[in-house]
Amino acid sequence: MTNNKGMVIQFRRGKKTIHEKHFIMDFGAKNREEAGKLVGKEVVWTSPGKRKVMIKGKISSPHGNKGMVRGIFERGLPGQAVTMEVIITGEGKVEKVEKVEKTPKKKVVKKKESKEIKE
Repeated sequence: MTNNKGMVIQFRRGKKTIHEKHFIMDFGAKNREEAGKLVGKEVVWTSPGKRKVMIKGKISSPHGNKGMVRGIFERGLPGQAVTMEVIITGEGKVEKVEKVEKTPKKKVVKKKESKEIKE
């Protein structure tokens, strides 16, 4: 069972690069399938100081097989956000895409002009 409160675990990173807006978060999901149900939901991180700064983000995909998710925020979170709480605020807007049949393209055949040799 997943909670509406989660924790920021780490920046999404590689060996030599860090993606500033991407974070790995834990919402208590047990496996990848439960974490997949969170995709598309909106999350908010609130700063702990006097001035309450709220940074919004969106859950983009599951991360690994142990229930973690990737989140992309509007702007990068500060380093103090790691191990702090984030809250799921809404479902987000997931649009269904209808399949549209494509019309077949007409092939244009170019005729070669024959050159006549006059003698």
